[in-house]
Order: sequence, then C-alpha cells, then structure tokens
Amino acid sequence: MRWWSAANLVSNLGTWMQLTVQNLLVLQLTGSAAATGLSLSVQAAPGLLFGLLGGAVVDRWPRKLTAAVSQALLALVAFTTAALVAFGELSLPVLMGLSAVTGLIATVDGPATSLLGNDLVPERDVPSAIALGSVVHSVGRLAGTALAAVGIAVIGTAGAYVVNGLSFLFVTAVIPFLRLHPQAAAAAVVPAERESDARGGLAFFFSRRALVALAVIGAVSAVLGRNYQLTLATLVTGPLHGGAGAYGLVSALLAVGGIVGAVVAGRLRRPTVRLVALLAAAGAVLQIVAGLSPVLGMLLLMVVPMAIAESVVDTATATVLQTDPPAHMRGRVLGVWRSVSTGWSLAGPPMLGLLVQGAGERGALVIGGVVIVAVIGAGTLARRRTTAVPAVAGVRAAEPAFQTAA
Repeated sequence: MRWWSAANLVSNLGTWMQLTVQNLLVLQLTGSAAATGLSLSVQAAPGLLFGLLGGAVVDRWPRKLTAAVSQALLALVAFTTAALVAFGELSLPVLMGLSAVTGLIATVDGPATSLLGNDLVPERDVPSAIALGSVVHSVGRLAGTALAAVGIAVIGTAGAYVVNGLSFLFVTAVIPFLRLHPQAAAAAVVPAERESDARGGLAFFFSRRALVALAVIGAVSAVLGRNYQLTLATLVTGPLHGGAGAYGLVSALLAVGGIVGAVVAGRLRRPTVRLVALLAAAGAVLQIVAGLSPVLGMLLLMVVPMAIAESVVDTATATVLQTDPPAHMRGRVLGVWRSVSTGWSLAGPPMLGLLVQGAGERGALVIGGVVIVAVIGAGTLARRRTTAVPAVAGVRAAEPAFQTAA
C-alpha cells in the first residue's frame, strides 16, 4: 500500500502538471478561453459515452494487468504529445484528438486503479484506503499545479509532458510487485459463466435503490452546490469586493478543508447513503450561510467546513460504490457512475452560470442550497413512508430510498 500510494502521488503530480500545461498550450495555440474549455470537455466526453464499456473491461480482465496496460498507454499518449510539441508539429485538432484518446483510456484506467488500491487491504480497511487515495489526489493536485509553472520555465512544455509520461511508467513498474490481499484475491474470482457486459452493470445499478439515491444526491449537489470555483469566485470578486488575493485565500482554504475531510473520512468503517445525505444537506446549509455572508471574514469561516463536508461525502460515496456491489460487479458500477457523473459535470457549470446570471452571486448559492436540502428532505420523507408500509402476504416492504444494501 505504501508503494501504491507513492506511485499514485507521482502520477497525480504528473497529471495535474500536464493538465495545467495543456490549458496554457491551448491558449498559446488559439488565444481562446473557449477552446481551452472545449479541450477539457473533449477529454471528459468519453467518460459519458464509454464509461459503461470501460467498467465492463475492468470486470472482465485481471485488475493488475488492466491497470498496468492503461497506465502504459497513458504514458504513450504523453510521450507522443511531447514529441509533437518538441518538433513543432502539434496543432489544435491533433491536441483535441489526443485529449479524446486520453479520456477514452481513462474510462478503463479510473475504475481499474481505484479498485486495485482497495484490493491491497482487507475489506474493513477499504474506507481508509479510499480516504488515503483522496489525500494523495488532493496533495498531487496542489503540488502538480504549482510545479507546472516551474516546469514550463525549467524544462519547457514538452518536458512537462515527458515528466507526466515518466510518472505513468513509474506506476506501471510498481504494479507487478503489488501483492493483493488474500480476501480481495478470492473475491475477485468470477465464475466463467457469469456475464460481464455493460448492460448487466446498468441494470444492476438502477436496481439498487442505495446506488440510485447516491446518484440523485450527487447530481443535485454537483450542479447546484459543488462548483465553488465559479460561485465563490463571483461572490468574492463581486458583492464582497475582494480581489485575486482574497479568492486565492478561499481556494487555499478549500484545499485544506478537502485534505482534512479525507483524513476524517478515513475513520469511517461502514459509511452509508444516509450519512452521505446528511452531510450533503449540512454542506448545503453552510452554502446558504456563505451566500448570505455580509463580509469576507464570515465567508472564510464557512469555507473550511464546507470543504470538509464535501470531501467526506466524496469518500463515503466512493466507499459505498466500491463495497456495496459484489466484487464481480464493481468495475461496471464504477463505469455507470463515471457516465452519469460525467454528464452532470459537463452540464453543471453552464446551468450554474445561468443561475448566477439570473439570480446573482448570493442568490445562486442560496437557491442551490435550498434545492439540495429540499431534495434530500423529500427523499428522507419518502424513505420513512416506505419503511412504514408493512409487509403484506409475506412480501417485505420495499427497500428504503436512503438505505444501503447489506
């Protein structure tokens, strides 16, 4: 697990360095912020279209082999981009194509690497393993973004891509030496006759009310409550009359809260959908208070607990997604989740931007928080009514909307 965490940290450093450099590269090629956003959407789009297929591949093939191959392919894309940059042959269409290929590989790499990390520990320690991965991701994001500026100055754009390619190769080299926990290795054995197609994963996901409830909470929270880079930026620079320095402080506090939340989440042994709903509602209430903050100081007091709640929700959600399904279905469940989450990730920012434009900075935060609380409250009431319905003729009552499966 130590080797795997170190490899993930190196990989995250390289990935965030490359992503930052890629944004700057698109700006250099086009001078257009819209083109930069388009490149990010092109990279994310395969997750929407092929997330189900990627999850099915993860369930069908040995996890270590799948993760090693996907990491090696990502390294190849990074080295190819570096060569094109170095020889002055990189155009915007080619860069968009490489971004799409990266996104396509990620539909397999994401669930494969997530589940491989969990396979290194006993089932009871999976929440801690996921929390550790979240901490590594947050640290890698902060450090990788900061290193991008240094990297461009010292080794250039092509060098930054080479560094990212080497980071993928480092993960590829570590994977063969990882020893799966015996419990995980036994659970991963799938009978030959068991189907592992994408449709089976989709049917399974939507047959589990716990997973559907997670999707509803995730969708409404992502669209109306988690795009703090947009809402808090407009609030700080608008009604609160802060500058770039003030927003930089808010961003730093969000990052600190995210790391603290991941550490706190590591203490959870069996997080439930009920806990996810409670924390998402609490985060929405904090968002409402933040939207009503009369001064910057009050907003700063809200930012850290908001980020902690968000981080714990993320870790708890990932734990339920990776432990609730049987072992042979987990890749496909993560594939379904990647598809639906990519959908709201692509649709959320434009919708929230329209809300900010129509209701103002404060109104967007307050309305978003109220809607989130209302949706979760309605789900809770539906659950209580369902549990109140007695079983009839030997048939037990329907499964509660916010209850995880055993």
